[in-house]
Amino acid sequence: MLSRLLLLASAAFPALVAAQSADITGSVGPLTSVATKKAVKTCDITNYGAKADGETDISSAVTAAFTACKSGGVVVIPSGDYALGTWVTLSGGNAWALQLDGTIYRTGTAGGNMIMIEHSTDFELFSSTGKGAVQGYGYEFHKKGDTSGPRLLRMYEVTSFSVHDIILVDSPVFHFSLDTCDRGEIYNMAIRGGDSGGLDGIDVWSTNIWIHDIMVTNKDECVTVKSPSNNILVEQIYCNRSGGCAMGSLGSATNISAITYRNVYTWASNQMYMIKSNGGSGRVSDVVLENFIGHGNAYSLDIDQYWSSMSEVAGAGVQLSKVTVANWTGTEADGAERGPIKIMCADGAPCTGVDVSDFDMWTEEGSSQVYECRSAYTDLHRTPALYCLSGEAEHVAYTVKTRTVTAAPAGYAAPSMPADLASAPWGTTASIPIPAMPTSFFPGTLPLKPLAAGSS
Repeated sequence: MLSRLLLLASAAFPALVAAQSADITGSVGPLTSVATKKAVKTCDITNYGAKADGETDISSAVTAAFTACKSGGVVVIPSGDYALGTWVTLSGGNAWALQLDGTIYRTGTAGGNMIMIEHSTDFELFSSTGKGAVQGYGYEFHKKGDTSGPRLLRMYEVTSFSVHDIILVDSPVFHFSLDTCDRGEIYNMAIRGGDSGGLDGIDVWSTNIWIHDIMVTNKDECVTVKSPSNNILVEQIYCNRSGGCAMGSLGSATNISAITYRNVYTWASNQMYMIKSNGGSGRVSDVVLENFIGHGNAYSLDIDQYWSSMSEVAGAGVQLSKVTVANWTGTEADGAERGPIKIMCADGAPCTGVDVSDFDMWTEEGSSQVYECRSAYTDLHRTPALYCLSGEAEHVAYTVKTRTVTAAPAGYAAPSMPADLASAPWGTTASIPIPAMPTSFFPGTLPLKPLAAGSS
């Protein structure tokens, strides 16, 4: 089974690009190139009063440059150190780009969003060098126990766009949120946050979004889909000491469908993938979780519809259907304490079509691991059902079923990544350094699109 995975990895570029259409309808990304936009106009913020001294607030210069280029052109933040003390909302642009080659340092203390892009189309945010960054200095809030402060980047009602080759570091709260966007591509990014909850990497509730080649270090969400979302493809994700990827938290009137995560590598994180809710209503359907590798994680596959970390929401539960889990390999930290398969479905809305195959993981500590299921049904192998799932045709609630395994499955061995962090040398009380962009985001593969010139 590992050989199948490595064959997939070695052929990743053509195979995965060809399969993009599996979830995404139509094309994603900007409608015109950066070169075409630059041929219209270039607006360098240093021509509008910005200084690369790390102290002078560039907010008015960025806003002035955007006003000049919002109807066609490229706003350029050149190499250098820049201070942002007042947040910028760039609204109503068409056929424009923001080229971030310098580093923006947070100097203001307001909440909200340091950089907000909204009501725009045919947009691109990128670094031409792969070294453009936003440094949020979130530790200045966190060391005082303060969980307020701004997001680094938020996009709202943006269509036909891309964000790529930039680095986001130490946000006071979430790093990057995609809110009600459509036809976007997010790729070649490094996100590094503090060792605390509430510091999500990428959160998306949108349609037709392709997210690939992202590395996240934090202690909360890595790349997470929220409701409402449809037609999302997430691949070649590197959760490097993170909370891990997830879906949720899910509440009332949940509407999520056609979601694929594949080629996801997770190291020393809370989980490899979690679907989380507590009560609620609505549906999640047509989810694919394939080609996952994990090492040193607390949980592996964790579907928890009684998640105690969120308050219970009114409703019988979110209906999960057609959830395909395939080709998982690697190891979990302690399989007897937290087994690699935990599928706890709502009794009021039992899961249907939860199909798990080629799932070969083993414990790093001890000599056994446990599978746990509740009100969860599979369409595969009805007699008997695999793992702890039920293969019965009638989908009714049932109490927790467990299965203990005392022999390692064949083919669980899986590669690791050379950039795995042995420990997190930062927490929440000291500045987090800006990392270099990794050259790979999943074992044995190159990024699906070339890294920007100068990345290392």
